[in-house]
Amino acid sequence: MREEFEKLAAAGKIEGRHVEPLVKLTEGGCCQHRSWGFGKIKAVDTVFARFTIDFPGKSGHTMDLSFAAENLKPIPKDHILARKANDLDGVRALAAHHLDLIKLVLNSYGGRATVDQIQHTLVPDVIADDWKKWWDTARREMKKDGHFIVPVKKTDPVVFQQQETSLQDRSLADFRKAKGLKARIVVVAEIIKAVPDLTDKAVVANEIVAALNADIVSYQRTQPAVALEAIFARDELRHAAGVPPTEGEIVDTQIWSQDGIKFGALLEAVPAAKHHRSLESFKHANPSNWQEVLRGSINIVSAKLAREFAALLIREGKLSLLKETVAKLISQHTASTELLLWFARERNEDFVDVLGPEVFRAMLTAMERDQFNEKRSNRLRDFIMEDQELIGELTASADIEVIKDLTRALQLSTVFDDMDKRSLLARLVKAHPVIQPLISGEQTRQDSTLIVSWESLERRRNEYQDLVQKKIPANSKEIAIARSYGDLRENHEYKAAKEMQKVLMRRKDELETQLSRARGTDYSNAKTDAVNIGTEVQVTDLNTNRIDTYTILGAWDSDPDKGIISYLTPIGQALLNRKPGDEVEFELHGAKHRQRVEKIGSAKIEAPKVVAAAPESDPA
Repeated sequence: MREEFEKLAAAGKIEGRHVEPLVKLTEGGCCQHRSWGFGKIKAVDTVFARFTIDFPGKSGHTMDLSFAAENLKPIPKDHILARKANDLDGVRALAAHHLDLIKLVLNSYGGRATVDQIQHTLVPDVIADDWKKWWDTARREMKKDGHFIVPVKKTDPVVFQQQETSLQDRSLADFRKAKGLKARIVVVAEIIKAVPDLTDKAVVANEIVAALNADIVSYQRTQPAVALEAIFARDELRHAAGVPPTEGEIVDTQIWSQDGIKFGALLEAVPAAKHHRSLESFKHANPSNWQEVLRGSINIVSAKLAREFAALLIREGKLSLLKETVAKLISQHTASTELLLWFARERNEDFVDVLGPEVFRAMLTAMERDQFNEKRSNRLRDFIMEDQELIGELTASADIEVIKDLTRALQLSTVFDDMDKRSLLARLVKAHPVIQPLISGEQTRQDSTLIVSWESLERRRNEYQDLVQKKIPANSKEIAIARSYGDLRENHEYKAAKEMQKVLMRRKDELETQLSRARGTDYSNAKTDAVNIGTEVQVTDLNTNRIDTYTILGAWDSDPDKGIISYLTPIGQALLNRKPGDEVEFELHGAKHRQRVEKIGSAKIEAPKVVAAAPESDPA
């Protein structure tokens, strides 16, 4: 094509300086545009002096040759992008040979590329499944091979070099280049993984252990968390390499025994991956009082550390001490937002007897207290908003009066904005419909009052107490236990427990609504000038001339065999406020009935089995 381009230049259709770039473009057949990305040249038209190029989303795009020479970057045939465009199946087959494919990618980008660049080049065209697994294997192979420099930091480039360097030399070189103890610890973690492939483990370990020991001495007081992490790394390397301890070296127990060590602050400075190891180390160093230290610190550490504290206490059989500590902090409203965040996330069967409405009240208090903290965190608030089931689960077994108090506290809280507050109140209403009037402002309920006998009211109250104090907590424990079994999609115990929860919560809502409307009475003051609740009425059926006697009592009083009917029944509603001689008509069981009131008197009521001392005030 060079000759054709030179003719175009001689004819003045392109400039002479464009000939060489155009030759490179046509030889490679692929190009890169700064905006449109990778392109494959499909045709060269020397008559109209233009290329036809396929770009992503711009198939068959035509481009003037002069413009192409100025704006397109040639891509050689052996470049990874060109190989993908011309022989994708071959490149995919090359993926089985990790080092060959990585070498191809690196050589395509000048011998170096970051992990993100490599991933972007290969996924998903070449490696469609499980990039992480593929890359982990490739990374291990590169470390063994002497031609690759694999950086510790992900942002640094992977480098291919022609000259081979042994793994041992590279490991020591990386350690020597690391600046500061923190950076050295990171390098040591990588070297520990490579120990089985080192030619002389002892040489590498002895040099690194000596350097770490010197650093630990200078760090133990100024940065004890880093010193402790270095001790762990040193001991792991020594164990992996089979090197004996050095006489007089500092050990982890010496870090914990230093004067002025702040336990919680030290652990917070240790990486999360080392929390478990650090706590085991502390327990070993303080066998007599470690649990008391953990209990005293659990309220001042992060949620992640609180979880580790709890796990250790539970493993060591100190669950009751942990529950006692958490319950006390919650009841006194001194629990931190981080502790409550851990507790809310956890809420498993171990803590069923501590979980309850007081936890949510403590959350409000902690978040309000945090508003005056310069380092305040919104993590607990965000978790409350994200977890749709939290409020319902915490208040499931609460008495209606407690729910109302919580509702008022939430309404007055300054932690949530108006939109979030409305969302949380809606969740409370969903879990406890009886509080809807409290939120909407509907406080009048003359038409919804239920007149009931003291005996029936006591029965309903006992049923409600049994529900919230026994059945619902037992069901919550069943749910927590079932949840611990694993995959909820195939967990039949969990599904059954959740279905039962719906039944129990529906009955709880019904009882709360009924009890909030109920007014107890002994019917002793019922007026007999007309049919009222607490009267006995004699009627004649006008269709059959049969005489019947009814005792009209409360909403929950019914004994048809004795003629006792509720005033809410069709018969009761038809007879209320009627006087002797009045005729009434009503429908019962699909049939119409006509009756005439003959006589009205006071109801003859047996002494109730359970008698309340006096009517209660309106609970709403």
